[in-house]
Amino acid sequence: MNKQRAEQIAQSPDMKNVMFNGTPIYIQHVDMDTDTARVFPLADPQKEFDVQVTSLIEKE
Repeated sequence: MNKQRAEQIAQSPDMKNVMFNGTPIYIQHVDMDTDTARVFPLADPQKEFDVQVTSLIEKE
């Protein structure tokens, strides 16, 4: 995924199907300077972490 799309998803009121290493995640914030996103697994919202935006996959 590119950072512009990740930012669109983070700003969208609609829930999108985004995966990181096979796990459904929620994008909280995108850092456009470092190309990273603050995310958490949908099954465990307390486990926030940063990932490279390019490692995120949007499923249709």
